[in-house]
Amino acid sequence: MRKTSMIVLLTAILILCYFTFITAKNVFRADWQFPSDRVTTQNQQRLVLITQERDTPFWDKVAAGARKQAEAEDVSFEVWGSYGNNEEDFLKSIEIAIQSKVDGIIVQGLDTDEFKNLTKIKASFYGIPIITVANDIPIADSLRRTYVGSDQFLAGKEIAEQLVQDMGKKGKVVLMFDSKEEYFQKQRLNGIEEIFKQYKDINVVYAKTIDTSKEQVVVATQDILNREPDTNAFIAINANVLGTLIKEISKRYQIEPYYLYSFDDGPESISLLEAGTLDAMVEQSPEAMGEMSVQLMMEWLNGEKVPLDKNGYLTDIKVQKANNTYE
Repeated sequence: MRKTSMIVLLTAILILCYFTFITAKNVFRADWQFPSDRVTTQNQQRLVLITQERDTPFWDKVAAGARKQAEAEDVSFEVWGSYGNNEEDFLKSIEIAIQSKVDGIIVQGLDTDEFKNLTKIKASFYGIPIITVANDIPIADSLRRTYVGSDQFLAGKEIAEQLVQDMGKKGKVVLMFDSKEEYFQKQRLNGIEEIFKQYKDINVVYAKTIDTSKEQVVVATQDILNREPDTNAFIAINANVLGTLIKEISKRYQIEPYYLYSFDDGPESISLLEAGTLDAMVEQSPEAMGEMSVQLMMEWLNGEKVPLDKNGYLTDIKVQKANNTYE
């Protein structure tokens, strides 16, 4: 019995040694290679663009410009974000991008503590560079590498100058914005005030909405029409309120006597200008923003431009009037 057990054990050991030898031989064969395609994919740098307002004319152009440059740079590029200004989904997208350890994040700036903590603490911890696009956050609050977009202070000045040119040096102007008063809104507001303070007969009235939802904009518009029935002009500083603002005004009055102004980053800005409902808007350069943000990110990642200009890289703006052909 003992002899039989020894024979079975030795046989098992010999079989095991044989298969071990065969396996080792296959591993060390001279023609064995790593899967090259997989290595190439892993080495390709990965960028993401994250916005709050996907599928709007302005942000579609930002994404198109960024995607075009990413193809030229031969880098992986994705567009993430939320629809309809869903802040929770937007912040979650940023957090997922950080946890995924992407190589660079290009993001629409959001002036909240949650956004600042993600960019200043979490992204910095993982060494992921942040570039803000279109909407900026000061570098001290976000530790972003740079900003690519419009000079929002200048944009505010230019729309106010256009209103004065159209309306004249006397009248009542309502400035409509949401109560969060994000950084880009503050800059636009400062630019507008810089112009209006030169005209003592222009009376400025401030109207705040709690947020940019339709319900809140309706409430704010009804309130300002009740309090200031002799208003001559409106400037929607946050262009997301524009469509609802105009619809609510039209329920009470003819739109034509009013001077109406805004910026092109709202979902309805361009269509309202083309229809002649909006008198003028500041037209920005969203495609250039997308292209330049990807180009600068790659220059930073490749060590070609270090550091990036902390004051930002400004793209072109111009005032577009309703009676001009929109291109």
